[in-house]
Amino acid sequence: MLFNSYIFILCFLPITLIGWFSLNRIKNENVSKVFLLIMSLVFYAYFNIRYLPIILISILVNYSLYLLLQKRIIPSLRKLVLIFGILLNVGLLFYYKYLGFFTENINAVFHADFVVKRLLLPLGISFFTFQQLSFVIDCYKSDIKDCSLLNYALFVSFFPQLIAGPIVLYDEMIPQFADTKNKRFNSENFSKGLFVFSLGLGKKVLVADPLGNLANIGFGNIPSLNSSTALISMLAYTLQIYFDFSGYCDMAIGIGYMFNIDIPINFNSPYRALDMNDFWKRWHITLTRFLTKNLYIPLGGNRKGKMRTYVNQMIVFLVSGIWHGANWTFILWGALNGISVILSKILSPFSEKLKKKARFLPWLVTFVFINLMWVVFRADSIQLAGLFYQKLFSLRFGAVDSAYLNALFTSEFSFIGKVVTKVLAVDEAKIKAIFAFAFFLFATVASVLFKNTSEQAKRFKPNFWRLAVSCALLVWSVLSFSGVSTFLYFNF
Repeated sequence: MLFNSYIFILCFLPITLIGWFSLNRIKNENVSKVFLLIMSLVFYAYFNIRYLPIILISILVNYSLYLLLQKRIIPSLRKLVLIFGILLNVGLLFYYKYLGFFTENINAVFHADFVVKRLLLPLGISFFTFQQLSFVIDCYKSDIKDCSLLNYALFVSFFPQLIAGPIVLYDEMIPQFADTKNKRFNSENFSKGLFVFSLGLGKKVLVADPLGNLANIGFGNIPSLNSSTALISMLAYTLQIYFDFSGYCDMAIGIGYMFNIDIPINFNSPYRALDMNDFWKRWHITLTRFLTKNLYIPLGGNRKGKMRTYVNQMIVFLVSGIWHGANWTFILWGALNGISVILSKILSPFSEKLKKKARFLPWLVTFVFINLMWVVFRADSIQLAGLFYQKLFSLRFGAVDSAYLNALFTSEFSFIGKVVTKVLAVDEAKIKAIFAFAFFLFATVASVLFKNTSEQAKRFKPNFWRLAVSCALLVWSVLSFSGVSTFLYFNF
C-alpha cells in the first residue's frame, strides 16, 4: 500500500487512527497494540501477500534470539548466539537480494553455468533486516532488558517506517507506545502530522515524480544524449532522489505525529553540505547511525590511527553501497563516496579556512560532485555510467527537444501552458522551456535554501495558514495521483 494512494489516505489511515485511539480507552493496552500490529501487517501484505510469511518468520526467529540472550548463559555461548543472529539476518538479505548477482559474477569469472531461480525480493527487506540486526546487537550488549513479543513485532512492523525507513531503534520507539499521554488523541500533534505529511506528499507527487519522468527518459536513452540533455537528466535525478526519499520520510514522520509517536529524522537539507563528510551527516541519517554504531565503531572507529580510520570509513561506505543494491554500480558509488569523505577529512584544514571566507565555492564543488555521483547510482551499469559521463563532458550542447521537457508537464501544468500560449500568443516550446527552467530553479533553491520539514515541524503552531497550506497540498497531490509512481527506496 502506497502512502500516495487513494486507499491509504481515504481508507487505511483514517480507520487505523480511529481504531488506535478508540481501543486505547480499554484498560488492557495490548488490545490497541494488537490492532496496530494487525493493521501494519495488512499494510505490508497489501503489496504482495507472499511477503508476509518472510517478515513474520524473521520476527519470530529474531525474538527467539532475544530470549536466548536474556538467559544466564556463559559469555562464549552468548557470543555464538550473536554471531548466529548476525549471520542469519545477513544471510536472509543475501539470499533474497544478492544471490542472483553473486551467481552471475561467479559464472562470468569461472565460466560456470550455475542457475538460480529468480526470487521475489521482499519489500523493505533491507530496512527491517538492519532494524532487527541492530536489535539483536543491542540485546547482546544488554541494552534491552524487557521486551514482549507483541512489542517487538510492533517495533519491526509499525507501518509508517516499515517499507523505507527511517531505521529506528527499539528504545526510541516502544516506550512511546506505553506512554499514557500518547494514547489520547492530540489535536496539535495531529495538525502537525497533517502538515508534515502534506509537505512530504507534495514533495513526492508534485516535484519528485515529474523530475523522475524526465530522468527516466534521459537515463533510458543515454546513447542519444547530448551535453545539454545529459546535464538536465543528471540534475533531474539528483533532485528526484532527494524529494522522493525525503518526501517518504516526511510522510512517515507526519503519520507518526498523528499517532503521537516521534520518528527520527532522516534528512537535514543534505544539499546544503559544504563537503562530502557534511553531506553524509545530513543524508539518510539513520542508516549512517546504524553503520557507525554497528560497524565503524566495532572496527575501531578513529581510535587506531589515521590510516586505520580511513580503512574503516572505506569499509563502511562499501557496505553502504552494497546495501543499496545488487549491482557493481552501487559498489562503485559506495567506494567513490568513501574516497570523497576521506579526502574531505584530509583537506579539512584548508577547506575550513575557505568556508569562513567564501562558503559558495565549497558548496558548489560539493553539489556538483554529488550530482556526478548520482549518475553511477542511477545508471543500469558501470559501462552506461561511463557513456553518460562521455556525453556530459563532450561539450556538445545541442538543442533540447520540447518533447523531452514534456515529461515535466503534469496535466494541470499542461493546461496552464496551453492557456498562457493562447492568451500571450507565445510559442508553446518557449513556454515549456521557461517552465522547465523555473521548475528546476525552484526545486534546487527549495532543496538548499528553504527551511526543511524538520525545521518547520520544530516551530510548528497550528494556525489558519498552515491548515490552508496542508489542505491545498493534500488536495492537489491527491488530484495528481493518476500519474504517481512507487518510491525509489522501495527498490532497496
